[in-house]
Order: sequence, then structure tokens, then C-alpha cells
Amino acid sequence: MSKQQGPVVDLGDLCATRVTREPLTEEQADDLASAFKALGDPVRLRLLSLIASHADGEACVCDLTGAFELSAPTISHHLKVLRESGLVESERRGTWIYYRVRPEALRSLSESLMPVAGVPA
Repeated sequence: MSKQQGPVVDLGDLCATRVTREPLTEEQADDLASAFKALGDPVRLRLLSLIASHADGEACVCDLTGAFELSAPTISHHLKVLRESGLVESERRGTWIYYRVRPEALRSLSESLMPVAGVPA
């Protein structure tokens, strides 16, 4: 079964963003690529959304595993990828681990794609 391809983007019509306006440093590119790669998986994207929308902006791993038809070790692996990419942070409380989204990480991703003020689109 083949995946449906999205629309073709004409690169000449791209808005000027921080990524297209000036070259990224190697460190910036590594950080952004890690975060975007982590979000490129539907399970991880859902996990991030579940954590962010949970009461008080944090969720216990025990609250997350029931939302998926995946084993607890698989969910833990995906959470580890999100944590290592810097998108979430965790805190152990007794036997449970609580996760919360790092707003500054999401802000960095958003700003990397946001049009630069004063530059015509």
C-alpha cells in the first residue's frame, strides 16, 4: 500500500523564515532536526499533544499508556525520544514519571518556521 503524497511546493513562493533567511549553524540544525524528527512519528506527536493538553500541562506516564494500543515499553521508548530531543522533560515522583512539554522548545520550532518581520513574503 503506497502513501498518498502531499502537494508539490513551489520553493520560489516560500515565505522568508529564519531558516530560509540566514544559514543555520551546525548546532542549530542539529537541534531543529532532532526535534522535527521526533515529531515526525504519529505516536510521538500524539504523546506530545496529550501531555500538553493534560491538566496542569503535565501527565503521568500511567495516564498516557491507556490512550494507545501499544505496550508500555514502546510508549516509554517514544517518551524517551521526545525527552532526548528536548521537547519534554520528566520528573520521577515515587514509582511514576510525570512529563511536561518544554514551551521554549516548541517556541524555537515555531520561530524557525515563522516569517521574519519586515521581509516580504
